[in-house]
Amino acid sequence: MPEYGSLFVCLMGMGTVFFGLICLIVLTTIMGKIVGGHAAPAVSAPAPAAAAPAAPEGNRQEIAAAVSAAIAEELGTGITGIRIVSMKKL
Repeated sequence: MPEYGSLFVCLMGMGTVFFGLICLIVLTTIMGKIVGGHAAPAVSAPAPAAAAPAAPEGNRQEIAAAVSAAIAEELGTGITGIRIVSMKKL
């Protein structure tokens, strides 16, 4: 096995790091263009906002049941030990 000099090892290490950083920059730039990273220009006359339709009560109960089941599963307890006081849409 050949012995490499310390200068060669240092340059190879720095070259590898810079190559990796350049790859990260290129990949994040491409992903930003795919996802649409640039903000849209401001609209001069905004349209009136439509009121969000209220969710039916049955749907809200199903969501609360699903959230309760997920929390109970994560905590390793029964669903009867979970009490949801309020749910707010973020």
